Amino acid sequence: MNIKPNIFRDYDVRAVVPDELDKEGAIRLGQVLVELFKPKTVAIGHDMRLSADDIAGGMAQGVLKQGADVIDLGLISTDMAYFAAGKYGFDLALSISASHNPPEYNGFKLVKKGAIAVSGDSGLYKIRDFAISNRKIKPAASKGKVIKKNLVDNFVKHCLSFADINKIKPFKCVIDAGNAMAGYLMPKFEKFLPLKVTRMYYELDGSFPHHIPNPLVPENIKDLQKRVLKEKADFGIAFDGDADRIYFVDEQGKFVSGTVMTAMLAEKILKKHPDETILYNAVTGRIVPETVKKFKGKSRRVRVGHTLIKEAMRQYNAIFAGEHSAHYYFRDNYFADSGFIAMLLTLELISEKNQSLSQITKNYDIYPAIPETNFEVENKMAMMKSIEQKVKHEAQSTDWLDGVTIWYPNCWVNIRPSNTQPLLRLNIEADNEQILERKKGQFIKIIKSLGGKRFRD
Repeated sequence: MNIKPNIFRDYDVRAVVPDELDKEGAIRLGQVLVELFKPKTVAIGHDMRLSADDIAGGMAQGVLKQGADVIDLGLISTDMAYFAAGKYGFDLALSISASHNPPEYNGFKLVKKGAIAVSGDSGLYKIRDFAISNRKIKPAASKGKVIKKNLVDNFVKHCLSFADINKIKPFKCVIDAGNAMAGYLMPKFEKFLPLKVTRMYYELDGSFPHHIPNPLVPENIKDLQKRVLKEKADFGIAFDGDADRIYFVDEQGKFVSGTVMTAMLAEKILKKHPDETILYNAVTGRIVPETVKKFKGKSRRVRVGHTLIKEAMRQYNAIFAGEHSAHYYFRDNYFADSGFIAMLLTLELISEKNQSLSQITKNYDIYPAIPETNFEVENKMAMMKSIEQKVKHEAQSTDWLDGVTIWYPNCWVNIRPSNTQPLLRLNIEADNEQILERKKGQFIKIIKSLGGKRFRD
């Protein structure tokens, strides 16, 4: 039985199968879930990964052994697991997926009734400690039963309710599903939309023959960008592996960042719902709070990570939240994120603006930023404190909301730790390219002088 402790992270579980997690390990994890959370119903869905039978099937076996019922959701996107826990009130819901990771990975995200996310602090590390311990688990006197439930139609209907689809224009677009879950679900949405879609890689294939379904890596969207130009499309859309994140490229093939998308959606939502609170994470750009203020909303900057953002959304009753990584959260979606809802609202937004996507985004894409850059370090906290001391004299201020952020009159720099690896992540945004390049050079030099080494993803 394989269950390696390193597979448990603050927000989810990611493992190389079977080296770090195998079927026997998945069975034990299913048993542990029932022992710790005492659910009567556990909804389990999975994506198209090659190890789905072992991991999803194994966890279902473990749940059944302990007497709880399994609601078999079949093929799902991760946001469908949130919908299952929010709409139907299942005690636990699991999305068995490794999101955008390569084919050899699998894992899961876990939520409780109401789509309340389970994080390291609220249960994942307890699951880890129990699972890798020598504690025996006695099976229940009677096994649970399996109940099949197809959520697709109701999920699609739920997502469509967030936009006025009658306003959406018959755009010509290219959609890259990455041989992943969007290839299964997008045809269900396309039936209701006036789009003229050129489909790319809709066939489900967990070996990912064309590219890894991680659109944040520039190499993985090159095919989409070329096809948008070739087809003279209005824009392109790419999803990640479990389809809870969505990315746009404009008609010129330019990638639209998570910061720009968050600002666009914030404006759209505030025009309809003024005075509401909108959250953005610590490495999302300044255009977001500026846009929220302009359209008379209230903004709050919060830590990175879906479980933390969902907790903060409930705390502040936020109507919307966005992350630089393209997670978009909605209060009326049980405070959870959804790539499909974000897609529909963006389609409505582009239709209402009556401009090309490049014309729309240029109003928000005004602060240049570097791609998140990773460095291997031995002691993350010591390194961050040393960096702060080296630059504190020249900065306006610093804060430790999420790692250390150094604020200047014309730029900001954030250095934050990875939760699972000995890495620091560097983000910089500036007023112009010259300042950006200067600060980038300065901070890379500082990090290297303190022993940090550039990490190639």
